[in-house]
Amino acid sequence: MPTRAHDGDAGLDLYACERAHLGPGERWSVGTGVAAEIPDGHAGLVLPRSGLAREHGISLVNSPGLIDSGYRGEIRVLLINNDPADIFRVAPGDRIAQLLIVPFAMAEPVEVEALAESVRGGGGFGSSGR
Repeated sequence: MPTRAHDGDAGLDLYACERAHLGPGERWSVGTGVAAEIPDGHAGLVLPRSGLAREHGISLVNSPGLIDSGYRGEIRVLLINNDPADIFRVAPGDRIAQLLIVPFAMAEPVEVEALAESVRGGGGFGSSGR
């Protein structure tokens, strides 16, 4: 079962239920053995664990992974080994990711002729300076 490491933690730790070994630059889909029924109006976000990134260069290929409320299959975690030299091994019971359940607004796309003006405008990457 997913668990929280500390009272008040937002994320639930997800555990591997199978072995995996990731060579440098390799990715692997690791099963958790868990399925969840996400409530309507909410989504599950599968997020990386900062300790795995810091200590081993392990992250998620599709971070965050999105679980819609209608999905009923096993939660799998797509890990990638960013370490240039070391193999990373996963054993059953290892914490490999976090699951965060969040509410969302059900927005509907609307086609318009123009967008309202804003101070930021079209400023994107790097627009706020260093």
